[in-house]
Amino acid sequence: MVRSQVRADTELTAQSSAYVGGRTGDKYRFTVLADGVLRYEWAPDGVFEDRPSAFAVQRAPKDLLSYRVRESQDSLEITTSRFHMTYDKQEFTPSGFFVVVPGYTGHTWRYGEQGQNLGGTCRTLDGVDGRTEVDAGVASRDGFASLDDSRSMLFTEDGFVAPRRAGTGRVDGYLFCYGRNYREAVRALYKISGPQPLLPRWTLGNWWSRYYEYSAESYLQLVEAFKTIRIPLSVGILDMDWHLVKDARVAAAGASGWTGYTWNRSLFPNPKAFIEALHERKLKTSLNEHPAEGIASYEDMYSAMAKALGFDTSNKDTIPFDCADPRFLKAYFDILIKHLEDTGTDFWWIDWQQGPYSRVSGLDPLWLLNHFHFLHNEQLQAGREPAADRDRGGGGRRPIIFSRYAGPGSQRYPVGFSGDTIVTWESLNFQPEFTATASNIGYGWWSHDIGGHMRGIRDDHLTSRWVQLGVFSPIMRLHSTKTRWVCKEPWRLPGGSGQGPQDVVAKFMRLRHRLIPYLHTMNARAADEGQPLVQPMYWEYPDREEAYKVPNQYLFGTEMMVAPITTPQNPSTRTGKVRAWLPPGRYVDLFTGVVYQGNRFLWLSRTLDNLPVLLRQGAIVPLDANPEPGNGCDNPDALEVVLVIGADGVFELMEEDDDEACRSRRPVVWHKTIISFTQETGTLTIHPGEAHRVPRARRWSIRLLGYRPDASPIIDVRVMTNPQQHLTLPPRNPLQDDSQRGLLIDVGEIPPGGNAIVKFGPDVELSTNDPLALADPIVFAAQIPYETKAAIDDILAPRGVSAAVRASQVDATDMDADLKLVLKELLLADDGGGGGRL
Repeated sequence: MVRSQVRADTELTAQSSAYVGGRTGDKYRFTVLADGVLRYEWAPDGVFEDRPSAFAVQRAPKDLLSYRVRESQDSLEITTSRFHMTYDKQEFTPSGFFVVVPGYTGHTWRYGEQGQNLGGTCRTLDGVDGRTEVDAGVASRDGFASLDDSRSMLFTEDGFVAPRRAGTGRVDGYLFCYGRNYREAVRALYKISGPQPLLPRWTLGNWWSRYYEYSAESYLQLVEAFKTIRIPLSVGILDMDWHLVKDARVAAAGASGWTGYTWNRSLFPNPKAFIEALHERKLKTSLNEHPAEGIASYEDMYSAMAKALGFDTSNKDTIPFDCADPRFLKAYFDILIKHLEDTGTDFWWIDWQQGPYSRVSGLDPLWLLNHFHFLHNEQLQAGREPAADRDRGGGGRRPIIFSRYAGPGSQRYPVGFSGDTIVTWESLNFQPEFTATASNIGYGWWSHDIGGHMRGIRDDHLTSRWVQLGVFSPIMRLHSTKTRWVCKEPWRLPGGSGQGPQDVVAKFMRLRHRLIPYLHTMNARAADEGQPLVQPMYWEYPDREEAYKVPNQYLFGTEMMVAPITTPQNPSTRTGKVRAWLPPGRYVDLFTGVVYQGNRFLWLSRTLDNLPVLLRQGAIVPLDANPEPGNGCDNPDALEVVLVIGADGVFELMEEDDDEACRSRRPVVWHKTIISFTQETGTLTIHPGEAHRVPRARRWSIRLLGYRPDASPIIDVRVMTNPQQHLTLPPRNPLQDDSQRGLLIDVGEIPPGGNAIVKFGPDVELSTNDPLALADPIVFAAQIPYETKAAIDDILAPRGVSAAVRASQVDATDMDADLKLVLKELLLADDGGGGGRL
């Protein structure tokens, strides 16, 4: 029998004390699952559903609940600390069943209403050009959100799945009542529906994918070409042409070629050797499958599958794909899929596009494939785990699939494939919002076709901006359709100037791997704390109206705020722009070092080589110090800590052993490095942890982002080999670099068990922006009259004039409107409305 993810020791129903209603003869039942979650059921036959569903796999409350019930012959009330429910004991209606959330009484939830729901996500972006509707999430400005689970499939005791009971009028709903504490609402969802699992570290690097007829030779040449231009990869995906597509046997069988389970030996004569070659280059591998058409007679495993299923092969009929049959599903994994995994395939790209129907009503093939492929991959990884590690209690390397979203609960099966998008600016402009909003339903690991999949026109600037979004997305995967004209290979883009599309794509793909230490820490946070990597601005600022007006702006982990540029750039100024909202505080741009005063809207303009990524004061971001990391996602040999001074900050870097077998241990064995900054004393401390938990000594450096001293500061760097014995290494000259982005300080090597203390002094503070210096390269490259450039000098060069006066002088000119935005941004970036003198 195919095993279900719902473990034997999982409590599948709510504790009896949490039930209200559900008595014999009653047609309603209410279950208090948490102080802010109410399950409500209506069953015309009085038979309620206690089996776990695709969405709700663990309904038993994990904490002791406190609530009050008041009941009369024709009324029922339930009150918790977060909601007050009233029900008239009749069939559910808006007038007879309603809930009030304290503080939101002006927006009472009534049965059937959705209110100001902030949205969740949807099954796919296939063929979407621009915006599309998304399903509801559990976050709502009204303070409550309802989720209908009346039609999802169920898990049975024997480990398979089943449809809902037949009959009309059944209702199985969940009401989330968390006010505007959106994070808490999503955490409650995870408690009922299951958390996001911890992803393998290698998923966080660059993925290469293309719908193209590669051969083993050409694919390895591709990987080597990336290596030649020093762009790292961590995953190599093979789209459908790895199997037989245009072969005469396919045509003879009357098949389309979309479904296939036999390697095309003319392209891949030795599949196992090919995948081993990718593994040697530190790339994990996935194969694409479109399983809908079944197993044709020409497939390698046709006879074995037919024998296992008792299928008559006398007419060489195709074995139908029937994932609703547990016998078929067992043979599918144990014979068909296993045969291909024996070549070394790491995971599957499940490319199901045939809708939510199977021969059993209510059983969605996509749900079934996602669920059982994920469990199968877990078993596969466990089987590949070294025996010695299993003996130490290892639980198998982390499972992963790559497939479309199947509905609430899909967060248990990452990674998500968002579908075949159209190559347009409109498509790019929707994806940041689409990614952020998915967190409202707990779905945190979307992978988009970066650069777009099909149609559209060639626009290298569009490709560049899309890659920038991909680097600051959950998963970074380049993709394009089957045509020689659509391509994402960086070397096929124009470059050489440092700011051309080729240079931009290379710069950001390298940055993606430099971000791995930060991203893997956020990966741990997502799994352990229920905090998706990408979060809408209103999660952090729910009571600020401005936060709801910037749907494309988002928080990227705990330390970064991203406002991607998703519209074409101005050909005159050679800049793109985005209207952003800066929350209260001061921020520094990761790429330019410009300091911004917050609590306002601002137009942010950037040349093609940059996008707005802002770090608040006190932010700490660990990076791989190597500017050109290699393939794979190993722990770096040296780290660079990006620090924004001006406020206290702390960051706990989470790493695992480089030995992949050790990463499979449960519970996870983390190497934790505490990095903390105290503004009052101007002191940064790096403490890698206990000696037996730190694998090796590593070099460290610190970048003071937005700090450009007029003279060399006095910096005291002390690296202690043993904090208890207070042994220090000889002091050195730590200053390494004083670039526009900020001062880079070489700390040196910190040994296992040691730490480093870097003192800048109590007076360290962010630098003052120099608008003339910042504007100069933009104005120099702008395709505008020389007289306009001279006029800009006249405005920016004089000293002693307030920023507000200079901005008004810019407004009074007839220069390009976007150029005005550039200049006013730089003049007023850190002004805060005071009109200070420059």
